[in-house]
Amino acid sequence: MAVLSCHGRAAPTSALARVRAAGVLRWGGDIQGGEPYVYEDSEHGGRLTGFEVELASALARELGVRAQFVQNDWSALIPSLERGTFDVALNGVEVTAQRVGRVRFTRPYYIFGARLMARRDDARILATLASLRGRRVGTLANSYSYELLRGVAEVVPYEGVEEPYIDLVQGRTDAVLLDDIIATRYGEPKPELRVVGDLTDGYYAIAVRPAEADLQQALDRALARITASGELERILRGSNIWSDRERRLLAWTDDDQRRMLGTAAAGQRFGWSHVVLFAKGALVTLLLSALSMCLAIPLGIGLAVTRLYGPKALSRLAGAYVELYRGTPVLLQLYVLYYGLAPIVKLDALPAAVLGLGMNYAAYEAEVYRAGIQAVPRGQMEAALSLGMSLPLALRRVVLPQAFRLALPSVTNDFIALLKDSSLVSVITVVELTKQMTITAVDIRGWALPGALCALMYFLMSYPLSLWAQRLEARLARS
Repeated sequence: MAVLSCHGRAAPTSALARVRAAGVLRWGGDIQGGEPYVYEDSEHGGRLTGFEVELASALARELGVRAQFVQNDWSALIPSLERGTFDVALNGVEVTAQRVGRVRFTRPYYIFGARLMARRDDARILATLASLRGRRVGTLANSYSYELLRGVAEVVPYEGVEEPYIDLVQGRTDAVLLDDIIATRYGEPKPELRVVGDLTDGYYAIAVRPAEADLQQALDRALARITASGELERILRGSNIWSDRERRLLAWTDDDQRRMLGTAAAGQRFGWSHVVLFAKGALVTLLLSALSMCLAIPLGIGLAVTRLYGPKALSRLAGAYVELYRGTPVLLQLYVLYYGLAPIVKLDALPAAVLGLGMNYAAYEAEVYRAGIQAVPRGQMEAALSLGMSLPLALRRVVLPQAFRLALPSVTNDFIALLKDSSLVSVITVVELTKQMTITAVDIRGWALPGALCALMYFLMSYPLSLWAQRLEARLARS
């Protein structure tokens, strides 16, 4: 390695030189954001399309390179940019005070309105932040609208753009505040909803790492050229998102840039208030896991008994249940239960999370109990039946107590796994321990300390259970 480093080419001295040497401008985005940002065009072999795809290609061309898309979760675009996953973040990244303190922003390429929507039959919501005080308002996590709502309303954070409007239609929230592009495509087509109004303007800009001023300046020049030539307008009109607001981009000045950036918000210090929030998140995680396991255990026993002793049709049905839940991701099951079945079964987030996790783990518990029942010697059942017991009575008094005793260590291990899997319910707006960690990490602009505390709390919840499982196993081994 030392010899190769001596004879290799010198590393680029700047970010712009690095990009040009590589021949690609790697830009991070999230396909989940959908149309019109970045999405797969099914009519052309699933290739990526969208106005930001066209914009990235135009900017890369101006820099003399080609554009390369890198898929990344939208809420983690800035942390991924900081760690070097890609060169720039370009996917509806809104200019907020929190982000201004972490990254460099180019001049904007789109000016949006923060659009408020409510149900048609709800006249209490007005086009002011004051009317939202105390209301449940949905928005994207870590977004411009999220920052506007904090301290005013009860903010319900989402990972996707359509889910907030589904919950609003179902009455799970009182309003939704999101960018006008999102509201136009996902909110306004729903007849149950109405546009209340646009509260304020915001900006989409390209985020660059703080030390890479040369790349930011090169992108600014490229944006200025494609704006002056009319190419940016053609791109935006092609996606039907050009409005009178965008005319301000044609005469964008340094003063406009300074006003857009404003004053960077100071990062908060990690303090006692954050520890309290983590403790609340841990309680939600523990409560959610306990309730889910209380559902999984009896349902799992029922499935195991049905598979072994039930009628043939019911036995096959129980087997199909087990294979279906074990063969599909729990994340998909939560989405289907909470959003897919919303027109039929209207569940709040916490009951849906308990039901989803409980039904999923019941499939695994069923296999644990089936193994426990089959481990009980067959002579036990035969002896009980010869004494005149019915099959249900023999199961209840003779077989199941022994089977449950054998399965108990595995059940404890499953509960430990459930504690960690409960982090998935944040996709249906439950703010548990892991979600609280991500929110705090954005507030204090650091992931190490919140991540360490989150890991410690999971360990403190799971380790006593692990010790208990080991003691149970030792007792069973001795007996």
